Amino acid sequence: MKQKEIVLVPFPFSDQTGQKVRPAVIVSNDKFNTKSEDLLVCAITSNLKPSDYSIEIDQKDIELGSLHDKCVIKVESIIKMRKTLVIKKIASIKETTFLKIKEILLKLF
Repeated sequence: MKQKEIVLVPFPFSDQTGQKVRPAVIVSNDKFNTKSEDLLVCAITSNLKPSDYSIEIDQKDIELGSLHDKCVIKVESIIKMRKTLVIKKIASIKETTFLKIKEILLKLF
């Protein structure tokens, strides 16, 4: 599993009352991903409500694979999860899109 890949995972609700299977983008670097049993991922949603900490993406932002609908990467919804929870790989985002994620992460911190 590599940085910039979009994967399907069971993503927990922020209040920890449950979870929903949804796409997420891997933001942890490849060195971490190789050595750890975990990944850092940001949630992706089809709810296009704008936020200061989200990025709207569509097929033009995809390097490999495909995205069926316009979506939003919720950069503020970042979690650490076990690799074994990944259901499947869907796609990979372009470097230019990933740089936008990094910029928003810096704003968060």
